[in-house]
Amino acid sequence: MTLPQDREPSLRILARPTDTNASGDIFGGWLMSWTDIAGSIVAFRRARGRIVTVAVKDFNFIQPVYVDDLVSFYAEVIKVGHTSLTVEVIVYAERNRAEDTCEQVASAHLVYVALDENRHPRPVPTIDN
Repeated sequence: MTLPQDREPSLRILARPTDTNASGDIFGGWLMSWTDIAGSIVAFRRARGRIVTVAVKDFNFIQPVYVDDLVSFYAEVIKVGHTSLTVEVIVYAERNRAEDTCEQVASAHLVYVALDENRHPRPVPTIDN
């Protein structure tokens, strides 16, 4: 498998030894945290301002992430409500970067709410605004 060629990742990060659990595997919470950050990047841009994570609708660990994997997060807004946005994040790990191959390691759907300057929910702007 190769990385998607028709879009850019929202975020890329290298999994390091400091990101492992007691068994030496990359900690699942590490992957979840970066997935939320990747989702928030596209949610912030679409909402044109401050957002907050309100739900993780699902999070699927498909394959493990290993030390020295280059992890790429592809995030896309898939639904816009009045004050909320749902973002899908697909996560890939490049295990042998010299061969340009990767595996999908996770997927998630997260919900964000747009906030105003007083940290209250506000409408998400329409695209033509």
